[in-house]
Order: sequence, then structure tokens, then C-alpha cells
Amino acid sequence: MSNVRQRTNGVANGHGTNGSAKPVEPVTTISRVYKPTEHGRKMDKKLDEHFGWEFGGPWGVSAMMLGFPVLMYYLWICLWHYHGAFARPSNLSIHGKGGLLDFAQTMWNFVKTDAYPTWFAFKTYGGLIVLQLLLAWIMPGVDQEGLPVPSLEYKSLMYHCNALSSFYTTIVLAIILHTTGLFRLPWLIESFGPLMTWSIIISFICTGLMYFSAVVFHYGGKPIRMSGNTVYDIFMGAALNPRLFTSRFASLGRKNWDGVDLKMFAEVRVPWVLLFLIAVSGGVKQYEDLGYLSPNMGLMILATGLYINACAKGEHMIPQTWDMFHEKFGFMLIFWNMAGVYVSSRLAVIRSHTNFRKTDLSPTATPSSTWLDPILPLTNTLSGFDVSMAQKSAFKMQQQGVYVPRKSFPQLPGAVVENPTFIETKHGNKLLTSGCWAYARKPNYAADWTQSLMWGLSAGLNTPITLFYPAFFLTVLTHRCGRDFERCAMKYGDE
Repeated sequence: MSNVRQRTNGVANGHGTNGSAKPVEPVTTISRVYKPTEHGRKMDKKLDEHFGWEFGGPWGVSAMMLGFPVLMYYLWICLWHYHGAFARPSNLSIHGKGGLLDFAQTMWNFVKTDAYPTWFAFKTYGGLIVLQLLLAWIMPGVDQEGLPVPSLEYKSLMYHCNALSSFYTTIVLAIILHTTGLFRLPWLIESFGPLMTWSIIISFICTGLMYFSAVVFHYGGKPIRMSGNTVYDIFMGAALNPRLFTSRFASLGRKNWDGVDLKMFAEVRVPWVLLFLIAVSGGVKQYEDLGYLSPNMGLMILATGLYINACAKGEHMIPQTWDMFHEKFGFMLIFWNMAGVYVSSRLAVIRSHTNFRKTDLSPTATPSSTWLDPILPLTNTLSGFDVSMAQKSAFKMQQQGVYVPRKSFPQLPGAVVENPTFIETKHGNKLLTSGCWAYARKPNYAADWTQSLMWGLSAGLNTPITLFYPAFFLTVLTHRCGRDFERCAMKYGDE
């Protein structure tokens, strides 16, 4: 690899030289122009055009848009009403007792009874979104410049990263509401079904609004990579950079304000905050009913708390990721963040909660302890302290000259690679080959998936349903790797 080069300490800190005679000038302006090579510009233009179907094309995405909500309801019913057993018809006849139509009617009755979209659930879910939007707008944070966007003539957008202050403000508000009785935390787990329904409804509404606004008004930028098939384009999205509160008045006097980025908001603020609150809700409910906290419920509170804290403290590194830089804001991102993550990764909490709703358990039943009890939280904690994504994002920021160290807790050793090696590409950018990235193409995915496996195992092995999330997540990550490899093959060729 003759094109692998090493960077000096000076450049690793955002100034100095890059190993050649040409100095790297520090950059202080926000809207500076990134200059890839001529070859790089051609490749970027090609990548911003529709060149093939993903996810099985229009038929595949249609199946996912219709099938995901049905699957979510089915898994919830299996845990909530069948204690983890797979619900199924007793025979394959169309009509008659126990047949397919009778089974479908039974499933529908469960949805109508225990997942009806109540006004309380709407106020809860909608209120959380409004609160998080308000906090994203007004709370203090750090300003981080994102990657240059080819469709914006390589202009960089500014991201106001205040998820950490918003998260801890949310915790304080939750404590106040619970202790005053205005909104008791157990109400969340008790209303899981209605909340799930509203998350699905609102995600579909947001998807439709985002697509219509992008196509008609060019909200979030001119639509790019459009296939011409409406269903497919709704799934993939049309706009790349939709934002709220972008006016001068909304800046509240902040110099570098570019508004609240809706993609980053949906990725960090909605799913993980709600996941943590539901885990805490299940824990409080269990303690109030039984007088103790089971190990698996305790693990879910610890795990989701660590995860949202990691996302919040590292929010300034999210603008360097593929989701922000390349993915459009369509059903794929909207539904997954607003509904899919909320339900699929909460299956273990539902199982832990329903374990103590079974009629064959007395109120004084004690939680089971296994050899997994100490191993699961330890493994989850170690995998949660992942430095690979930090290494890659910090390296990208260093190349732009916009890296600023952040002191949010905890800061881990090795999160920034000193004297990194890299591949200098014909495109004009550089690919990190140091740190964790010297050993694997996607070390960050390994850490994420390990955590998901710990979450699934936390509820025990009495039902495979709680392992749905790690199984599904593995499929998602594998498919995402394939999409990324295909894109990189086009962008970098034999490099």
C-alpha cells in the first residue's frame, strides 16, 4: 500500500503539514468550499444520481412499509398476551373456530383493546417530541461543522450539538413529574401498546410531510437521487438536509446557528431518550409492585442509560457519519427512529415486565439469578465504551481542520488516533487505516451489535422473541455494509 501515509502531530491537531511540502492552512470560516479532485467531483456527482434499486426495489420497500408495523404488533402481542409464545392459528382453515380469519380477528381485538391510540398516549408521545425539539433549539451545546455536501457545492452545514444538556434536563423533568404525581413513570410501560400505535401513525405522517415538502417546496434542499417511482422515493426519502428554526430570529443571537437538523434530531433525541425512559418506567413499576428490581430490568436501565449518554456526549461526531452526509430523510430513517427502534429494542423490557404479570407468579416471587447476571452488564458496558467511531469521526474532522476536543464524560483513551496512517485516494479525501480501523472495516458495528445481543439475552432464553432485535439488527448491519461497500467501490475503484 504505497499510498498509505502517516500524518504528523501538527496536522493531527488541525494544523501543520500533511507530510508534503504544502502546508495545511487552519480554517476558521463555516461555509468554506471543500476541493476534491476533478475525479472526485465526477464520482460525487455520479453517487448523487439514482443508479440502482436497493432493498428489493419498489416491491421490496412496499413489503417493508406494510410489514414492519404488522410485525411490531405481532411481537408485542406474543409478549404481552402469550408470555413469549408464538401466537398462531390452531388450524389452517379459512373459516371456523381457530382458523385464519378467527386468528386474525383475535389479533385485531388485542390491538383494539390494548394498543388503541388513546389521547393520553398521543399527549405523551407528541409531548416528548415537542419537548425534545424545544430543548434542541434552546439548550446550550457545541457547534460542529459537518462534512462538505456535494449537492450543496461542497458547503458544510453547522450542527448545534446539545443532546447532553437536553438529556439531563429531561431526566430532571421526569423526576419532578414523577415525584409530584403529574406524570408517573410507570404510566409509560403500562401504555406501551397505545404509544407504539402513535409512534407508527406519527412516523407515517412525518414521512408523507417530508416527501411532499421536499418534492413540492424543495424543503431540505432540491430532491436528489430520485428514482421516479413514488413508493420507492417515499421509502428512501427526497430531501437530504431538512431543518427547523433556521430564521435569524430563531438563532437567539447565536453566530453559527443553522437550525435544528431533523435527521440528527430523529436519530438521537426521539428513540434513545424514549427507550431509556421506558426502561426506567419498567424498573419503577417492578419495584413498586414487587419491592425489588430484577437483574435483567436493572441491566436494561444501565444499558440504555449508557447508550443515550454515549450518543449525547458524542453527538458532535454524528455529523461526520453516513446518515447525516448521504442518507435522505425518508421512511427508512423516519420509521426506524420514531417507531422501529422504540419497539424492537424494548422487547426485553416488555418481557421483563410481563414476567411479573403472569398469573402463576405470586407478588412475592423472587427474580431468577443465573451466571449471566454479572456477565451481561459487564459485556454491555465494555462494548458501550466504543472508541472506533470516535476515531473515524475525529480523523475526518482533523482533515477539515474543525476538530475541537470535548470534555463531556466519559472521555476514553484512544478515541483520537495520534499520528494516524491513511490511504490518500484519487477522490481527494483520506481513509483512516490506524487504530481500530487497522483491523476491521466496521469495528463500530461489532460494538453496536454486541450491545444489542446483551439486551436480548437480558430477558432470558425462555422465548426467542427477545432475540429478535439482535437478529434483525445483524441483518440491518450486514445489508448496510453491502450498501457501503458498493458505494465505496464506485467512489474509490481499486483503492
